[in-house]
Amino acid sequence: MKLVGLVSAAHFLSHFYQLVLPPIFPLLTAAFGVGYAELGLVIMLMSATSGLSQTLAGILVDRFGSARVLIGGLALFAGATAAFGLVPGVWWLMPLMVIAGFGNSVFHPADYAIMTARVDPARLGRAYGMHTFTGNLGWVAAPIAMLSLTGAFGWRAALIIVGAVGLLFTLYLASQREVLSAPRPAPARTGARSPSRIYLSPPILLCLAYFILLATAQVGLQTFMPSAAVAAFGVSIEHANLTLTCFLLASSLGILVGGVLADRIPRPGALIGSGLAVSALFCLALALPTLSLTALTICASVCGFAFGTTIPARDMIVRAAAPPDATGKTFGFVYSGLDLGGAIAPPVFGLLLDHHLPRLIFVVAAAGLLTAVATAVVAGNDPAGRRAARPACPAFPKVPPMPRIVLIAVLTLAACSNSEAGDSIAANAPDPSGWRLTSGKTPTQAEFAALAASCQERSGSLDFCLADLGLKRAK
Repeated sequence: MKLVGLVSAAHFLSHFYQLVLPPIFPLLTAAFGVGYAELGLVIMLMSATSGLSQTLAGILVDRFGSARVLIGGLALFAGATAAFGLVPGVWWLMPLMVIAGFGNSVFHPADYAIMTARVDPARLGRAYGMHTFTGNLGWVAAPIAMLSLTGAFGWRAALIIVGAVGLLFTLYLASQREVLSAPRPAPARTGARSPSRIYLSPPILLCLAYFILLATAQVGLQTFMPSAAVAAFGVSIEHANLTLTCFLLASSLGILVGGVLADRIPRPGALIGSGLAVSALFCLALALPTLSLTALTICASVCGFAFGTTIPARDMIVRAAAPPDATGKTFGFVYSGLDLGGAIAPPVFGLLLDHHLPRLIFVVAAAGLLTAVATAVVAGNDPAGRRAARPACPAFPKVPPMPRIVLIAVLTLAACSNSEAGDSIAANAPDPSGWRLTSGKTPTQAEFAALAASCQERSGSLDFCLADLGLKRAK
């Protein structure tokens, strides 16, 4: 369906732009002479702006139409991303992050308002799944594209190029406004609830809490996984980003499976609880002290797949809780939880990295997933919500019992932990004492090993390559 394709393509770009900076964090710390905590603060600014603006974006969607708001938001986000490549220092990123946050705030309320109004309810779970799937593809594509373009043209040119592509697509999207235009919601009936009463209702507050907790885990796994893998296991930057790519690809596959399940299973809370429990288990596996590159990739992939299966059911819960004349407001308010959680978490995870505690990132992320289970199960198992969530649909085979899921998870976890310490590159790391970062600090052994491993995958002088990555010989 063309409508779902257009909305999903815009969602792809929004997620792509959210991850253009994290893959090059190690390069930015060297280029700007700052730590991960400062970069986490920059990411927090965009997330905070987006979170605080998303409820307003939902009101604008209900009042002025989804298409106009969506096109304007994409133009802001793409333009800010292109401007990232022009900044002389990290603090110049801050005003651009505010602009990017305003642009990012429109996608969920606009996209879901369009699909809820125009897509057949019997296929809505799959439409939501495809929408989220393409968003995850944006997360998958960002590390690959940024590393490829950075290797060919430098990180500044890479940011300008990807931003320009988004601006071109914005022009095409503007030419398709008739396709995107959704019917305006019917005026509220006399006595209908005010926005404040909608926002403060227990189902909506539970959904908001769930999204905040989910965002905490997502930030740890998606934004800081490459840097944590470099610091914890001493792998190269390329290998660390490959692990993130596998996590995101598996998550995307899980979303497609979850979209079918969300249309068929009448208890979305149970589906979410099972998926998040398995995801948390394998997230904890990533904190094991000795983990080979193969086991690291396997555990990240299983964690991502289990996480992805819960996403369409999550959106069905929100749709069930949304009043018919306030779809944009409800999705905007609830999805602001992703940005609020994303604003709180980055400085915390950045401090953990700066204090050489990278494994705790995976522990905190797992704690967020486990805590989110309770809120999702309560909200998703509400009888009224289940009745409103979807129309009657054909029978579907029963989901395998939970004991089978747990058994598979435990066996795979055991396989992940059965790795040899000799597989860790950090075990044979060279001495970093003769080198300094641009900030003047001596790199840790794991950080230096990762940079040296990256240089070994390139041709040319090791000293020249390390200097290009922001290191210099100590005097």
